[in-house]
Amino acid sequence: IFVGIVVNGLINISISTIEKRYELNSSLTGLISASYDISFCLLSLFVSYLGERGHKPRWLAFSAFMLGLGSLVFSLPHFSSGKYQYGGKIEDTCQTAGTTFANATCSTSTNSPLRKYLYVFILGQLLLGVGGTPLYTLGTSFIDDSVPKHKSSLYIGVGYAMSLLGPAIGYVLGGQLLQVYIDIQIPKRQDTTTKVDQDDPRWLGAWWIGFLACFFAIWLLIIPFSCFPKHLPGTAKIQAEKIPETHDDGGQVLVETNDIGQSFKDFPMALLILLRNPVLMSLIVASSSEALVATGFATFLPKFIENQFGKSSSFSATLGGLVLIPGAALGQVISGVLVSKRKMDCKGIIKFMIGTCSVALILNTVFLFAKCGNEPFAGVSETYNGTGTLYNLTAPCNANCRCLRSVYYPVCGSDEVQYFSPCFAGCASYLFNNMKKTYHNCSCIGKSKRGNGSEDFLYEAVPGKCPTQCKFLPLFLTFFFFAVVFTFMSTTPTTVAILRCVPDKQRSFALGVQLLFLRLLGTIPGPILFGVAIDNSCTLWDIDECETKGACWVYDNERMAYLLMGISAACKIVTIIFVVMAVYFYKPPPLTKALRQKTSEKISAI
Repeated sequence: IFVGIVVNGLINISISTIEKRYELNSSLTGLISASYDISFCLLSLFVSYLGERGHKPRWLAFSAFMLGLGSLVFSLPHFSSGKYQYGGKIEDTCQTAGTTFANATCSTSTNSPLRKYLYVFILGQLLLGVGGTPLYTLGTSFIDDSVPKHKSSLYIGVGYAMSLLGPAIGYVLGGQLLQVYIDIQIPKRQDTTTKVDQDDPRWLGAWWIGFLACFFAIWLLIIPFSCFPKHLPGTAKIQAEKIPETHDDGGQVLVETNDIGQSFKDFPMALLILLRNPVLMSLIVASSSEALVATGFATFLPKFIENQFGKSSSFSATLGGLVLIPGAALGQVISGVLVSKRKMDCKGIIKFMIGTCSVALILNTVFLFAKCGNEPFAGVSETYNGTGTLYNLTAPCNANCRCLRSVYYPVCGSDEVQYFSPCFAGCASYLFNNMKKTYHNCSCIGKSKRGNGSEDFLYEAVPGKCPTQCKFLPLFLTFFFFAVVFTFMSTTPTTVAILRCVPDKQRSFALGVQLLFLRLLGTIPGPILFGVAIDNSCTLWDIDECETKGACWVYDNERMAYLLMGISAACKIVTIIFVVMAVYFYKPPPLTKALRQKTSEKISAI
C-alpha cells in the first residue's frame, strides 16, 4: 500500500507541480518517473537470486527501511530550494508609455539553479527502487510458498490489488494537498489585497507533505517484518502437495540433479536455464508491453485530462485516480478469483490472457471518438481577428504593449477566445467586481458573443482559461475505465503462469528476471515515450527572455490523442502476439505414476 501511495500515487500526481516549480519539461519528469525502475532493474536479478533461500521477511524489513529513506530524500528539494517566488508586482496590462516588467532583462545564467534538483528527485526514486525490489520478487514468492496452489492466484491477486489501493490513497491525498499552498501560508497578490487562489496559473500546491508523512509511516513497518519466521507454519506440507506444471524443456531436471542455486557461482547457469525457457520469455515480453502502456498512462493521464478536457490539475489528478486505481484493482481481483475458482492449469491461464488483452485492444479505440479539439487561442490556433499570424503571439493590436512571453496569465475574452495574458489581449485597465478581477479596454478582443451589446461587455476579459465546449469526458472515462479493467486482468494470471512454468527452486529468480525485462522494456521507456509524445504535441512553449525553453503551456489536443492511442494500440498487439506464442510453446510435464507416488511419500513423511 505505501509503495503504491508514494511511487504510483504521490509522484504521479505531483509531476505537473514539480515541472512548474523546478522548471522541467515532460521528458525530464518522465526520467524522474523512470528512475525507480532503473534501480529496480539493477538489483532485481541479484536480490531475487540471493533471497530465494534466504530469510525473506528480513529482506522485507530492509525493503521498508529503503522505501522510507527514499520518501524522505524525494521531499528534500522543497526544504532546500527556499520559498516559492510567486513573482513581484505584475503589470499584466498593456503598457504603452514605455514602462515594462521589472524582470524583462535576460540574466547571465541561462540555466535555472532549480533544475539541479532533478538529481535529488532521481536519487529519491533510486532509493525507492532499492526498497521495492524485495517486495515484488521475494514477497510474491513467499505468498506462493505459503498457500495451496489453487488459492495462490487469489492471494496474489488480493496482494496486487492492495498495492493498487496505495495509488488510490496517493491520488486522493495528493489531490487534496495540491489545494494547500506550497509554502502553507498563502501570499497576497501584489496588485490587490486579495490572496492568491487556485485559479491563478502560478498557484502551486504542497506536493511535499505526503512524502514526509509516508517516510514516518513506512519505517514503522520495519519491526513487524523483522519478527516473522523464515517459513510460516504448514509451509512444508503445502509444498509437498503441489503437482509441478513446469514447462518440459529439461530445466527442472537440470536444477534438481545439479542442485543449482546453492551458491552465487551457479548464477550464470540458473539465469541461462530461465532465458532458454520460451514460455517464460514470451510471457515476459507480453507483460513488458502492457507495463509500458500502464506506466505511461499512470504518469500522464491526469495531464491528458487537464489539457484535453480543460480541467484543473487537482481535479484531473483526482479523476485519473478514480479511473486508474479502482479499474486496475478490480481487474486484478476478478482475474485472481476466476483463475482460482476455475482451477485453471498453466495453459488455461495463458489462453485466458489472450481474451482479456483482445477486449482491452478494442476498448482502446476510445481515443478515436472521445477526443476534443482545442478551444480558440489567439496567436496559437487562430489569428487576432484576422490580423497577425498563427504561432505568433504578437499582432498589430498589441505590438506596442511590450508584452513578455515569460508571464503566462491566460484570460478568456468576451469573444470566447483565450489570450496568453491581459497584455497580449491588449487590455489597458482592470476593475474588481465582487472581488473578481475583470479587464477592460482590450484592443485585441473582438465582438462579444454573449448577446449583450452594451459597452460594459464589448471589451472585457476575465482571468483563467475559457471553459471547454467538449462534452466527451464522461464517455472517455467510462470506456477508459473498462480498458484499464481488462488490461489489468492479465497481470495476476501472468505472475501465476510464470511461477508455474519454471522449476520450483527458481520461482523468485524467475520473477526477478521478469521484473528486470518489465522495467527495461516497459516501465522505464513508458513514461519517457509518453513524455516525448506529449511534448511533440506542444504548440506553445514557455520561453523566457533568454529564449530558454521551459514547460509547455498549450498542446494540440487531437495530435496528443492520436499519438497516445497509436502507442497504446501497438503495445496491445505486441502483447497478444507473444501470449499466443506462449500457448504454442508450452509443453506440460508428463504426470507419471512415479511422480504421484513421490508426492504421496512426501506428504506421508511430513
